[in-house]
Amino acid sequence: MASELVRGPDGLALTDGNLSVRGDFTQLLPRIRRGGLSGEMLVKAARIKKMEGTQTVLDATAGLGEDSLILAAAGFRVLLYEKDPVIAALLADAMERASKEPELQEVLSRMHFTEGDSVGAMKAIAAGEAVAPEVILLDPMFPKREKSALVKKKFQLLHLLEKPCENEEELLAAALSAHPRKIVIKRPLKGAYLAGRRPDYSLKGKAIRYDCIVLA
Repeated sequence: MASELVRGPDGLALTDGNLSVRGDFTQLLPRIRRGGLSGEMLVKAARIKKMEGTQTVLDATAGLGEDSLILAAAGFRVLLYEKDPVIAALLADAMERASKEPELQEVLSRMHFTEGDSVGAMKAIAAGEAVAPEVILLDPMFPKREKSALVKKKFQLLHLLEKPCENEEELLAAALSAHPRKIVIKRPLKGAYLAGRRPDYSLKGKAIRYDCIVLA
């Protein structure tokens, strides 16, 4: 059975009749409630030290928006871009449902979603048509893993929609051209550098790492 979008009582879901995936920000509430978001590895990677005021992050490959939600909960203003129309629909639905949750309303107010290719948006920033964010987050689909067990079953559907990044050079070049103060790249722990660009430093977890390119 081909996968299709189905709307049910719990929101929009992508299903193939066996597996299904649905955006659900309420699952992240325990992490937000615990406090200590400043200790999250992603937040540490994105934070620009000694900078006052609200920092803006452009999430160029937003997916289902979970990383963006963590950043927004930590106080960042987040601009989300997702080019795949099906994933974008799931993300938009998740944000709409989350906006009705009292605990998430303030967080959602700092998240601004655009369906479309972020490469064009970053090129527009480079051309002076928009203000550059302080940080750009790149999280292209991880390369195919040899052990399928490493991919959560529900995300196998998303892999069918959005293949591992094939335009790494263009994506990174667009981010660099936008002249943010920092680019943060999410990669598998032992994965190759995006487009072969060695970062200035990396933060490593058990399964992933954040490669950080500092530009200012």
